[in-house]
Amino acid sequence: MTATTVLTARALLLDMDGTLVDSHAVVERIWRNWSDRHGLNADEVMKVVHGRQGYASMALLLPGRPMEQNYAENARMLAEETADVEGVVPIPGAPEFLASLRGLSHALVTSADVALSTARMGAAGLELPEVRITAESVGASKPDPEGFLKGAAELGIAPADCVVFEDSGAGIAAGRAAGMRVVGVGPQAGFHRADVVVRDLREVRVEGLEGGGIRLHVG
Repeated sequence: MTATTVLTARALLLDMDGTLVDSHAVVERIWRNWSDRHGLNADEVMKVVHGRQGYASMALLLPGRPMEQNYAENARMLAEETADVEGVVPIPGAPEFLASLRGLSHALVTSADVALSTARMGAAGLELPEVRITAESVGASKPDPEGFLKGAAELGIAPADCVVFEDSGAGIAAGRAAGMRVVGVGPQAGFHRADVVVRDLREVRVEGLEGGGIRLHVG
């Protein structure tokens, strides 16, 4: 039997892509097309793009290109991604996991913008958390911790009392840099420094505590 890890928190901060929503098919389509346009190795590009805002990935992949071009191309790609929801489905266990958080402090912290996060959560049949930190909310992309710190501030919870749910290396690094504990979701999370890793959200059970606390049974 797999041992269960128990974590207590006062708020949960949830990434979207790869954590709540499986958008892998769309991300692959969009970024492999982008790679072809720029003459880059698509497999190498895919190692960079997960968890980051598009402009930040472009800055790493096309060093020296003016950031204005990255911002402009990112805006076009976001529009493409928002219109393309074919194959977008919930991560196993996500609907039940989100339902278990009703009445408890939690927020979505995503590198997607408002339109994209709304489209993907809707396509996956998932309800949007009331508190959402999106691309428009921050000046720096993950792995910078700004998004998670803003999420904690919006909820009025100290960073040390938050638990992050993330799948990507950039997102896990951001959560750790924010001084938060991190539950890694999915097979790739095991290659990064999450505090505990689960295959999907079916391996997480949420228990509300008196006074608004949260107890997580993970594994």
